[in-house]
Amino acid sequence: MSTIPAPIDATQTPAWKALQEHHDRLVEEGISLKDWFAADPERVEKLTFEAGDLHIDLSRDLITDETVRLLCDLGRAVGVEERRDAMFSGAHINTTEDRAVLHTALRRPKEQAGTLIVDGQDVVADVHEVLDRMYAFADKVRSGAWRGVSGKKIEHVVSVGIGGSDLGPVMVYEALKPYADAGIDCRYISNIDPNDAAEKLAGLDPETTLVIIVSKTFTTLETLTNAREVRTWMLDALERAGAIDGSAESRAEAIRKHFVAVSTALDLVEEFGIDPENAFGFWNWVGGRYSVDSAVGLSLIVALGPERFQEFLDGFRAIDEYFQQTPLEENVVALMGLMNVWYVNFFGAESHAVLPYNQYLHRFPAYLQQLTMESNGKGVRWDGSAVTSATGEIFWGEPGTNGQHAFYQLIHQGTRMVPADFIAFVNTPHPVRDGEQDVHELFLGNFLAQTKALAFGKTADEVRAEGTPEEIVPARVFTGNRPTTSIFGDTLTPFALGELIALYEHITFVQGTVWGIDSYDQWGVELGKQLAKQITPAFHDDAAFAEQDPATQALIRYYRAHRR
Repeated sequence: MSTIPAPIDATQTPAWKALQEHHDRLVEEGISLKDWFAADPERVEKLTFEAGDLHIDLSRDLITDETVRLLCDLGRAVGVEERRDAMFSGAHINTTEDRAVLHTALRRPKEQAGTLIVDGQDVVADVHEVLDRMYAFADKVRSGAWRGVSGKKIEHVVSVGIGGSDLGPVMVYEALKPYADAGIDCRYISNIDPNDAAEKLAGLDPETTLVIIVSKTFTTLETLTNAREVRTWMLDALERAGAIDGSAESRAEAIRKHFVAVSTALDLVEEFGIDPENAFGFWNWVGGRYSVDSAVGLSLIVALGPERFQEFLDGFRAIDEYFQQTPLEENVVALMGLMNVWYVNFFGAESHAVLPYNQYLHRFPAYLQQLTMESNGKGVRWDGSAVTSATGEIFWGEPGTNGQHAFYQLIHQGTRMVPADFIAFVNTPHPVRDGEQDVHELFLGNFLAQTKALAFGKTADEVRAEGTPEEIVPARVFTGNRPTTSIFGDTLTPFALGELIALYEHITFVQGTVWGIDSYDQWGVELGKQLAKQITPAFHDDAAFAEQDPATQALIRYYRAHRR
């Protein structure tokens, strides 16, 4: 069993009390970013950090020098640094499952083999054994050495998974499309809704399609249902095309040539028809939402190539090492986690916007939803006791400038505080000019304008000076003092994306530590799954129907009456 001590109740520490008094004093004095900037010419310099090659500016957040000091006091009071070190060392900080939390080991270099032995396992050596196998496999597919049953080169990959086995790979594939250089496109099936598979398989040539089934246990209901559906599609289509003759032997050969697995359940993989040699595993110390840099990312290695995937891992490691080695006051990763606690628990913020000014990152907010909300959306602490403060944040967002024409109204002038992270990159793979105007600079101009407007707003007098009729003046006032963090990078490369993901992984960890939460289990997803298994027979079975509650029965009656 885990020997992790019970969490410290952050709300009972002197640091928490000091932060509350500090918050109340700031509110009483009147929070004004304009005044803070005017009073401290060094504010930007003091609150700007370099983490890896990410440039992160906290100067437009609602913090002062004292806030930073007090937040670091809170971090030390609850043992952020000690718990961080325990995580990296392989301690069983996932208490409800009595497991180590070692996603950071997925990006350790091969030279560190033998330096991290956890529960008798040489973690780094095992990671690189699987990684080497994946790199070799990907090279075969990319070069054309691996071919389908009719001898044609693979041109399409269909990855079947759900949750962390889908959200991460989809996000990364979309983000790094400019680096997909093998002429192989990837499609991802996750939803058990048959429409998902139907749309993703539409137009594909089965003779040039490779399917990756991603399921650690090879028992996940949604994934295995979709896997069987894809297998049926594949075999039937190959037979119609004359690529196989329909015999058991030809069908088995087709599965061997067109299906591989990411799983550790080799018996079930083989039962499905996949050669266990073509199965790539990962370990129970890798949670699904932390697994994109494990074998779960096999589709990415095929699309991007081993060299680019290694750069991706190197980006993760750059932030891991920064987070490990940098003192709290200078550690922007830790500070961002502590600031989120500041906004949630002292300002009452309930949501957090992530606004990438890069279309390739259009799935990044959705990815962060699972990472953050499945990790910290909990009402009990890691020892089973009730939490003592609000926990979790609702993460959401869309790429700029689309969001500007949708929900920014609420962020600018609404009654709710919504801390926002803006993410942008200096360079673009597709530079374009509209006449004399560099379009990327126009785009980034919007990024800079929005953070400025949110910080400094526009007063009633400034509105009047524009000649605005008095009756409209209140509607055009911007209060400002809306907190934003700016994350700026050179170029959205595999390395930079790895940095971004690791940044938010560790932000999530810091928040969870303050709240005393086990950020690495997800029992909240289980009940719905269990009930689904009980309810599904009730569509046709009257005995199962009779066991349901009245509301469920009424909805099933509607279904029975209208299903064609």
